[in-house]
Amino acid sequence: MQFSILVCVFLTTFFPFAASPLYHTYASQPTWHTSVDGDPHFIISVPQKKDAICFNINENPGMILNLINDPITGITVNGELIGDKRANSDAKIQNSYFGKLGIANKPLDFKLTVTPETITIQNGEEKTAFTWLDSVTLKQAGLTLIINRKKNLVLSMGSGVSFVVVLHQVWKKHPLHQDFLGLYTLKSDKLSEQTHGLLGQFFQPIDFTILEIHPGSDPKKPDATMIVKNNELIVTRGWQKDYRRDPKHGVDIPCWFVHDNGAGLIDGVHTDYIVSSLF
Repeated sequence: MQFSILVCVFLTTFFPFAASPLYHTYASQPTWHTSVDGDPHFIISVPQKKDAICFNINENPGMILNLINDPITGITVNGELIGDKRANSDAKIQNSYFGKLGIANKPLDFKLTVTPETITIQNGEEKTAFTWLDSVTLKQAGLTLIINRKKNLVLSMGSGVSFVVVLHQVWKKHPLHQDFLGLYTLKSDKLSEQTHGLLGQFFQPIDFTILEIHPGSDPKKPDATMIVKNNELIVTRGWQKDYRRDPKHGVDIPCWFVHDNGAGLIDGVHTDYIVSSLF
């Protein structure tokens, strides 16, 4: 199946010192999208509460994590972690980011590999490669791919689900950091109820209750008790950045932060989501 080509990947940073909405002012009502960005930081949209839950995953560079797996539609998304150019001796936990994303649609025999340098499409045995310097619209039965030069790409599947991959570029001579990617999901309810993965398990509605909000060790970081999935967790109010529309500055998204790699929020433990390959 051929593409028609008209030539004309995202990460969220969580700031634990951010204040509760009681103390923090937002220019407008934020829009929540289930996503992963930054170090890597996951943000889970809970639209019925007009709120969000977030958590970090701390793993070693080179590890590949399953983000989305839908056995019904055959759509999977995995991400490979990269680290800084060198270890930060002052940090207890080393930074890691998504340096490669793999999105597959099994019924279409379609695979998309995204890095901060290249975007590679595999359609059956045929491969087509682009760079982030290209502006491209690709269409075929069942999907559309739009590459916005040096900014992001949008992959829309026939089922209605869309993925936005945001490119984060840092100063080339930065002594520590390197370019990385963020992933945002739109219309994730179009995937089946059997969808799982670090992100996918939250595409179906999730409910939680917040109790006993009180000052934490820093009064600007209130703690609370969260009841979720029959677990009682200590959480901290903070915010993450949504970079879909503004890859440079982002938009502040308030959320409740779950500690310890999402323990008690995610099904199982985070190491259950480590996979052996991108596809």
